[in-house]
Amino acid sequence: MQTNVPPIRFTDAGVVLPQESAILAGVHADINAAFGGGVNPGLSTPQGQLAQSFTAIIGDKNNDILEVANQVDPDVASGRWQDAIGRIYFLNRIAASGTVVTATCIGLVGTVIPAGSVAQDVNGYLYSSTAAATIPASGQIEVAFQCQTSGPIACPIGALATIYTAVQGWDRVSNATAGTPGQNVETRAQFEARRRLSVAVNAVNSVQSVYAAVLSVANVLDAFVIDNPTGAVVSYGATDYPLGSHSLFVSAIGGEAANTAQAIWSKKALGCDYNGDTSFVVYDTSYAEPQPQYTVRWVTPGPVQCFFAVQIQANSQLPADINALIRQAILAAFNGDDGGPKARIGSTTYAGRYYAAVTATDASVNVLAILRDQDVHGVERRIPARHRSDRHQCNVARLRHRVQA
Repeated sequence: MQTNVPPIRFTDAGVVLPQESAILAGVHADINAAFGGGVNPGLSTPQGQLAQSFTAIIGDKNNDILEVANQVDPDVASGRWQDAIGRIYFLNRIAASGTVVTATCIGLVGTVIPAGSVAQDVNGYLYSSTAAATIPASGQIEVAFQCQTSGPIACPIGALATIYTAVQGWDRVSNATAGTPGQNVETRAQFEARRRLSVAVNAVNSVQSVYAAVLSVANVLDAFVIDNPTGAVVSYGATDYPLGSHSLFVSAIGGEAANTAQAIWSKKALGCDYNGDTSFVVYDTSYAEPQPQYTVRWVTPGPVQCFFAVQIQANSQLPADINALIRQAILAAFNGDDGGPKARIGSTTYAGRYYAAVTATDASVNVLAILRDQDVHGVERRIPARHRSDRHQCNVARLRHRVQA
């Protein structure tokens, strides 16, 4: 059976949908032909109402087909389709996770602290122990706790200080080191960026292949890889980190040490030295016993605390919750939850990234300055926009940034 409704066209430039006005005209022509001609085309008539309904149905299905066609393009794919494209490269979207912190539990010798025991930080967040632990003769033991709330929640030194679930014999808890921030579920933009970076994973003996291999390790949140091909020690970055001659520098956060070491060793160049204070022994399993062993070293970056103070023009049009809106905007921009790039290891923090985020909170916001108390990447502490006396200041909550040590 023939129809006057124009079809979808699949061209080299992509899918082209017919205009709904053309679809309506085609449906009218089909109805007119079905009734032998002379049908009133008025939209208020019964046949006109049917024609409009058919047009809407066809248009909706055309849009569905266009959506499916677009989802095979990695640049625009999202959701389940993007997950499928990622699995072609053996990548899975990183799920949301809670901040992990190692705390010292003090109490009576022999006390068993069951897995799932809960401690509370100074901000009210609850952390559950990840494994059972028995207090030894020293009276204290290091126990890993994970925040029950997913996301990049800061847990600075000494923040985990309250026992929430009472265990007889467990007296105190405190963290001497800051926690490793968790993260929200990986966004569409973040997943696509990681997929693009991972395409070098099949190569060897290059910085890009090591980078891709480390990023592919389960639970690795971020990585940074460079090399020093010269025969002399070279200082790198704002901290003048000394890179050994003919060496590879890898900085990675998250993941199991064994998996990270294996990823580095499998891709690095022959005879290349390492940098860093984290090490793990890798065995060459292609040989029978005794198997050759190699000590792989890399850097596990420490947390850097960033404080933002945002100064905006004071005016009566600002919403009552402007402070909370700005805090949320800064945090979203910092962690890449707004669809833009997140603050990463070895990256530069640009002022414009945060000006745009703050300005987008409300049409009445005029940013005067953004100030930070700590220089992370050599960027000026004060990033002024204009100098005025009529300003409103918002102190943004502490942020955590993983950078190379």
